[in-house]
Amino acid sequence: MTTFSEIEGFSLLGGPLHRLGVRLGLVRGANTVALGLALGWVSWVVLMLLASAEGGATRILSLPVIAAHARLLLAVPLLFVAETALDAKFREFVALLSHSGVARQRASQELARAAGRLQRWQDSWLPDAASLLVAAALSLLWARMRLSGQGAHVSSQELATLPLAAAWYWFVCLPLFRFLIIRWAWRLVFWWVLLARLAKMDLTLAPAHPDGVGGLGYLETVHTRFAPLALAISIVISSTFAEDIASGQSSLTAIYPALVATLLIDVLLFIAPVCVFAFKLRACQEKGLRDYTELSSRYVDAFERKWIRKEGPQEPLLGTADLQSLADLANSVTVVRKMRLAPVSARLIAIIGVAAVAPMSLLLLFDYPLTKLIERFLKKLAGI
Repeated sequence: MTTFSEIEGFSLLGGPLHRLGVRLGLVRGANTVALGLALGWVSWVVLMLLASAEGGATRILSLPVIAAHARLLLAVPLLFVAETALDAKFREFVALLSHSGVARQRASQELARAAGRLQRWQDSWLPDAASLLVAAALSLLWARMRLSGQGAHVSSQELATLPLAAAWYWFVCLPLFRFLIIRWAWRLVFWWVLLARLAKMDLTLAPAHPDGVGGLGYLETVHTRFAPLALAISIVISSTFAEDIASGQSSLTAIYPALVATLLIDVLLFIAPVCVFAFKLRACQEKGLRDYTELSSRYVDAFERKWIRKEGPQEPLLGTADLQSLADLANSVTVVRKMRLAPVSARLIAIIGVAAVAPMSLLLLFDYPLTKLIERFLKKLAGI
């Protein structure tokens, strides 16, 4: 008898770092936020203590190294907020496919095997080990390269005058951040692989399903939970631009193509993957239109024979359910016609878009200082 424990227990959490967090009591169930806060904030506290010991606390808090603080205080915790928010939704969606009947017996078996293989990969030491090696290699290579953002390379005057703080940041904090980003890239690949395999399975999609995507509507809810990850990416990009603008190495106009690029990256990472169901949903819609057109023709023919041509026994028109059934059938055909070819709506696009745009919009304060904006607002409000 087939069991679906792999489906019920599916998770993208796991690996050596996750198990270490469990042992330290920083991971409770699927909540890993405490682990992210410990990694990011403790690293930042050590950085500040070292800078203070060297008499450089003021310099390290300056705007030209703001990305160092943004990575540790904001981006690192947000990576763990994202995985905590997503894990429950991942499991719910995969289990829902089986419970709702979208994945029938054979498809559920295939889904269980695919989820089990990905779970074993995620639990192994290989993804974390590969992420660590790549992060170390990038640190060695990028230390010899001129990168955007003063805090990302060794030429920063603010950090270069603080040997201990600089060594801690370049050899511990930056590699840690890169490791966590690459670790997340593995999880994205695992999720995309599962979606691609799911799109090839024999799913039972309902063309008239109220969610408008044949029963896959909950996948959109899953992808809204990528917003913290999109926010973390935007924070890092905008903070590096803030460093360059503050140090005079870039102008504010450079953020506009960067904003477009950030939005495109977010679309490719968090919205485009669900489009793997486009062909399957298109086939479902075409079959649904064919089936419901045939059903509608039969029903309308019977309706006209009974009520228009008055063939057969007559019934009182008042209170008959035939009119409501005709309207319900018309509504069902409308739902089929309006089927979306991917579980993507304006809500998902807006959530990801706001997460991408919000941090970069703060860069406008370089041209429009906050105090002047408030003063101008108050003058407009007072009619001056």
